[in-house]
Amino acid sequence: MKIGELASATDTPIETIRYYEREGLLPAPSRSDGNYRIYRDTHAQRLAFIRRCRVLDMSLDEVRSLLRYIDAPGGDCTGVNQLLDEHIGHVELRLAELGRLQRELRQLRAHCKRGGPPDSCGILRTLRGEPHTADAAKLASPRRRQAAGHVPGAQHPRR
Repeated sequence: MKIGELASATDTPIETIRYYEREGLLPAPSRSDGNYRIYRDTHAQRLAFIRRCRVLDMSLDEVRSLLRYIDAPGGDCTGVNQLLDEHIGHVELRLAELGRLQRELRQLRAHCKRGGPPDSCGILRTLRGEPHTADAAKLASPRRRQAAGHVPGAQHPRR
């Protein structure tokens, strides 16, 4: 099948397929006489595996590690268990960070109970660094956010 057919079959954007090829997650397909990429069912199966891992918020390095186990079927899967345990730990940390973020946002939201002019909005004042309480000053501090380790997205530390 051509790349468009693979994209449709796996519900994956063409650019994502090409990216996974560049990253070495998908093997290079053969080429037709017209230089079109020709994918096999094995490509679709591997791409489906990668997509399921990504839905589980696994990093590309984690996916790459799991693919090594698939590519060496005679080995031991103990490392797979360890990788998943570590990933669960990453998810637990992110959940804790998101819980803190939610509490901070609720505290920030409490600074403005009703509408009014923007210059009297407690939320905007706090975000501008003009807090009306000591707690608000800590809440809106960018240094506090960095110190808490908040990083948007699903980046995991390298193993």
